[in-house]
Amino acid sequence: MAKLHIRKNDTVYVLSGEDKGKTGKVLKVLVAKERAIVEGVNIVSKSAKPSAKNPQGGIIKQEAPIHISNLSLIDPKSGKPTRISVKKDGKNVIRIAKKSGEEIK
Repeated sequence: MAKLHIRKNDTVYVLSGEDKGKTGKVLKVLVAKERAIVEGVNIVSKSAKPSAKNPQGGIIKQEAPIHISNLSLIDPKSGKPTRISVKKDGKNVIRIAKKSGEEIK
């Protein structure tokens, strides 16, 4: 299993696909599948049966997972997509933006 450069609550930029150029916040990371669910990106229509939560049923729009390779982290300084480098500080892992050298929290 690969180590992923993206974590929950990161702001990411979509590099390819239907939503290319969009940015959004990572809601969930599916590590085993190397995919992430990003807010407002890769929206799909899904049929839903009536339930207690959704008594009407019908068609629901929701985010579908997008592959990690199609995402790039946003540089906290410039607001543009950047690659990252990883430094280890004892047990802690620090992610650093390649463009500005800024630490990614």
